Amino acid sequence: MDTLDAALQGRQAALDRVQELAREFLGGLGERPVGPRRSFEELLAALGGPLPEQGAEPRQVIEALAKAAEPGLVASAGPRYFGFVIGGSLPAALAADWLTSAWDQNAGLNAASPAAAATEAAVAVWVKDLLGVPADAAVGFVSGCQMANFSGLLAGRHAVLARAGWDVERQGLHGAPEVHVAIGEEAHATILSALRMLGLGEARAHRVAADEQGRMKPAALDETLAPLTGPILVAAQAGNVSTGAFDPFDEIAQITHAKGGWLHVDGAFGLWAAAAPARRRLVRGLADADSWATDAHKWLNVPYDSGIAIVRDPMALTAAVNKSAAYLIRAQAARDNHDYTPESSRRARGFALWAGLRSLGHNGVADLVEGCCRLATRMAERLRAGGVTVLNDVVLNQVLVRFTPPGGGDADAFTRAVVARVQRSDVTWASGTRWHGVDALRISVSNWSTTAADVDASADAILAALRDEAA
Repeated sequence: MDTLDAALQGRQAALDRVQELAREFLGGLGERPVGPRRSFEELLAALGGPLPEQGAEPRQVIEALAKAAEPGLVASAGPRYFGFVIGGSLPAALAADWLTSAWDQNAGLNAASPAAAATEAAVAVWVKDLLGVPADAAVGFVSGCQMANFSGLLAGRHAVLARAGWDVERQGLHGAPEVHVAIGEEAHATILSALRMLGLGEARAHRVAADEQGRMKPAALDETLAPLTGPILVAAQAGNVSTGAFDPFDEIAQITHAKGGWLHVDGAFGLWAAAAPARRRLVRGLADADSWATDAHKWLNVPYDSGIAIVRDPMALTAAVNKSAAYLIRAQAARDNHDYTPESSRRARGFALWAGLRSLGHNGVADLVEGCCRLATRMAERLRAGGVTVLNDVVLNQVLVRFTPPGGGDADAFTRAVVARVQRSDVTWASGTRWHGVDALRISVSNWSTTAADVDASADAILAALRDEAA
């Protein structure tokens, strides 16, 4: 057997074993502890050390990786994980993602993979239709909402400076007209990161007052923008990361556009409410924005990583991210994916998206969103009945709760202790947070496979942690 034949056989043996290991993991998701069973230090000891001088057979490598990493895996793909707004993977999307790795396509250029380009073009149409944004908007597929927010604001920076007669792509920011940025006082951290990467600075952003649920106040935005002249960017929010609340886009868009500004909407998970008729009232005025950002690996339940940037004016996005070189073969009457994202060479994210959306259809996406919202309401009701304080209006899939120690005492310390017990319970996992100056437990219902029984078992585990800590 020559070297190539041996390598091909080794590849097949590794892939066969991977399928077995994946089936075992997925088949046991409902029973395995939700949190990790080993610490970082223990995992590093098993995975680290000097790189061996000699290599190993692919199957042996896979066996070693699975054995060392398995105790540190989090069951975030399972039905009782409620941390960080992490979704699972729809069966069709997961299978397509396996194919994506096997096909190993470079999705940057049409010339490198017409299939990747055509798939993303098709998915772009579906996504715009589901979200109710303009059909002629540009869509880019990026790593997550961090880069989707960056892309939308990048296009906005181009547009508002171009209106002021400044070519920021050629001239940079030195000497440019000042770009004023307004964001809600509860804007997500990725908006601040995007402003840093854009050279606009997070500290220079005007913070606009929000109400008790984290919604930007239109009157406060109007007051903030009134004295400003020149280029303006406004970032609103679809789905507050703690409460799930939505900014009033119709009023915000009117105020922003009256000043000649650009309105961007950060909708990492909340944007998908537009796809559910029963929740569409929450996004009134959404289509009046200039750019939108969301994740697919959150509520749409496709594998990591997958984000979506949408820009009303395609020229603003393509001008901001355009790349040219003599060796790049430009598509004629086709899509070059790198014209819509800051990235060039990258994974073909469109295949998993296509499969996930095709498996759901319009009704399935709506049912996924609405089902998670109903389960979030059920979780809030179960916990409230057990004496837990629910801090937010449960309008979406977010439940924010706080625990009060019996007989009084430090509620923050008590809440942190209950959160730690919940995370050690093996039954469920949710993340602690600080909101309006107090400690809380944040529960995000985002997984397609979560059932009422999973919510009830998780609520029982949370209430048991509360009783144990109070004892």
